[in-house]
Amino acid sequence: MANIRKSLLQFVFSGAYMKRWNDKLRPMEFIEADKQAHKMIVAWILCRLNAAPLSLPARLELEQEVIERAMFDYFLRLVITDIKPPVFYRIRQNPEHYSRLAEWVLGELEPLLGDLGEDFWRRCVSYLRRPALKPGRDLSPPPGQEDLAARILDAAHTYASGWELGILSAMNSFDPELPDIIEDFKNKLDRHRDLAGFPAIIGEEKSALGSFARLCGQLRFQKRWSQVPRIPETSVMGHMFFVACYAYFFSLAVEAGKARRVNNFFCALFHDLPELLTRDIISPVKKSVDDLGVLIRAYEEEELQRRVFEPLRLEGYQELTDRLGYYLGLGVGSEFYECIREDGKVRRVGSFAELQENFNADRHDPKDGELLKACDNLAAFIEAYTATRNGINSGELHDAIWRIRGRLARTVLGRVHVGAILADFD
Repeated sequence: MANIRKSLLQFVFSGAYMKRWNDKLRPMEFIEADKQAHKMIVAWILCRLNAAPLSLPARLELEQEVIERAMFDYFLRLVITDIKPPVFYRIRQNPEHYSRLAEWVLGELEPLLGDLGEDFWRRCVSYLRRPALKPGRDLSPPPGQEDLAARILDAAHTYASGWELGILSAMNSFDPELPDIIEDFKNKLDRHRDLAGFPAIIGEEKSALGSFARLCGQLRFQKRWSQVPRIPETSVMGHMFFVACYAYFFSLAVEAGKARRVNNFFCALFHDLPELLTRDIISPVKKSVDDLGVLIRAYEEEELQRRVFEPLRLEGYQELTDRLGYYLGLGVGSEFYECIREDGKVRRVGSFAELQENFNADRHDPKDGELLKACDNLAAFIEAYTATRNGINSGELHDAIWRIRGRLARTVLGRVHVGAILADFD
């Protein structure tokens, strides 16, 4: 049985400290967790479009591989944080050197990930022990010699990093490395033009798909707790990634089926997407006026339809909008309700226990609600707790810690007692 520990949650959150492009002049800080969220949004789009011909089991296998490999790569980056990418790529080209590095990384990860279950740990070990890359400037396998999950992740990674590079370029025109970096990114993007949807995403054509990917990137700019000083600051984008990881861990812990695990990750990844349109409105404000939360929800859905869903539908991406609507709880009232799909229709399920007992099978396309809300609260708790541990003595943060502790103290999800996890945070 999988277990969730304080050390694992804090390890995942440490990506909020990890700065990117820190040898370049930057108009803003680029944070690893933000980049991972942006990458996974693009990876989700590519998964849905390129898995269309696949059977349900094959599509779920692809989505699970994309999610887990992305997390394994993220964990690797967190462990080897001081090794710059060019140096790491050189190590990856040397089988002996990479093997030694991989074994050291696995030794660091085992105490953190080992409790998530033997199967998950085995997949992590297998992935990080994969063979070293052949020498050469372009370290990606040629098209046709890598699996679809690898290509989707490479394309999504290149897009998210290239999005950052586009912002950096104007400020670093004096940098002699810049032309080579830009050319390298162009070559990497070229490798994946045959993936369905990718030319539109990277802007080769004017497309709602590309506009959606760029629009999501703006959640990097939007800071949570915007009126409260914190160290580290977290963006809405980074928060969504933390909640997605936590939701996947909790899904493993409650022995959720593959479809449920995948749905929970992507639902968590998109759960704050409406804040693109309304900004981050903290819960006490939403609850301070009668029916204000209902009005905000109605406005969010209206703006989502106008600015996101309708443009995508007009270009033929109906399946994407249907799936995104399912994740966001459109039609049932909240993304934090348990749901299933029967005969193409969404139906709300009464409770976590009912979903766990009766609908934990891939054919039901199940999605958690209470579990996702607990993970959302848990991520907020860790944001506030970490800031206070870093010396920020703020009444708002202490109130949030107290409020979330009380809210989750008696929350039990299958074999997982969320209050017991919070008890480890002194």
